[in-house]
Order: sequence, then C-alpha cells, then structure tokens
Amino acid sequence: MTQDELKQLVAREALKHVVEDAVVGVGSGSTVNCFIDALASIKGRIDGAVAASEASAERLRKHGIRVFELNAVSELQVYVDGADEITEHMHMIKGGGGALTREKIIAAVARKFVCIADASKLVPVLGRFPLPIEVIPMARSHVGRALLAMGAQPVLREGYKTDNGNLILDCRGLSIMDPPALEAELNNIAGVVTNGIFARRPADLLLLGAPEGVRSMTARR
Repeated sequence: MTQDELKQLVAREALKHVVEDAVVGVGSGSTVNCFIDALASIKGRIDGAVAASEASAERLRKHGIRVFELNAVSELQVYVDGADEITEHMHMIKGGGGALTREKIIAAVARKFVCIADASKLVPVLGRFPLPIEVIPMARSHVGRALLAMGAQPVLREGYKTDNGNLILDCRGLSIMDPPALEAELNNIAGVVTNGIFARRPADLLLLGAPEGVRSMTARR
C-alpha cells in the first residue's frame, strides 16, 4: 500500500471513535485531510467540528460541516490529529504544518486524543524530525540564543507565519530523552508560545496504518 492509502485507511478507522451528536476536534495536515474527507460521509451524525488550523476549517466548510470556535464549545469528546513523530509512550512531535499551538490547545480540552499516522511515524525516540517552536516575532533572536545555549540548531522557517501571526523556529540537535521535561523547559523561555513536543498531554490512542492493516496502540507504561 502507498503512504496515501495508509493515511486513508487510518482516517476511515478513526470514524469509529467519533461521538455522534457532538462536536469533534480536528487537527491539521495531510492525514487529517483524509480524515476530514471521511468525516463528510457521516456529517449528518455530528453537530460539527472545531478546527486546529484555518486550512482545516476551510476544508470542513467545503464539505458542508459546521465549524465552531473553541470558545463556543463547552466540551470536546474526541480530538483527531496526526503526528510528525510518535513513540510507544504516545509522546509526539507535531507542528510540521505550523499549527502546533492551536493543536495543543484543542488536545488539552479534549477528553480523548486519537492520533492517526502511517507506520513511518512510529519512532523509538523523538528528535529525528526537526522540533518546531512557535515564537513571538520580537523574541526571535532571544529565543534563538537560548536554544543555541541548550545545544539546539534553530532555523527560521523562511517566509512563514502561523495562523496566530507568529514565527516558527525548526530545531535540530536537541536530546529528547525526557519529552515532558523538555516540553516544559522550552515553554519557559520568554517569547516561546509553545513547542511541538506533545508529551504532557500525550495521545490516548494511536491508530497506525501498516500494509497488514490498522494497529490500535495505547501508551506503553
């Protein structure tokens, strides 16, 4: 099976976790695009969706799915999103598409976080994928120096602004042996909005697409 076919496979499997007559949280990225397309087939059975990016919101609306602002929703039963990397502990790196802050907020609100990914995204240790960090523009140089002092190699994502109007620094060279601790440490740098480590609020369930089918995984303790 191709990577696109694996994404479509896990996207369809994720429909089983959507709660009827409720609002579903929807992330961003290519795998989530497949999920949005699949969600259109049951749009009459949900109240609507909260989207983690403007691009996802636009795609939902094109399918005739009502999009809510998060502030207008009292609760989210389920949030479905992808990952750039994920471990067997359900710790992730996210933000390759630049929507990490809104993704992290929606994940924090949701009762259940379902991650959908193809088998290439499962890794033993996070860090091969460059870690995105969303930064307030005036703090770019300050945050960059702080990251260099930590041993990182930050690179400004050229010509890009997040949906929040901020910048992204993509970082290589960080040792991510304790993802929850590093997530907190990076977020304590003045000027950092958030970083792409999702460990303090990890996924609850991973639907992993492989040629032999979809594997359902929960955190290994």
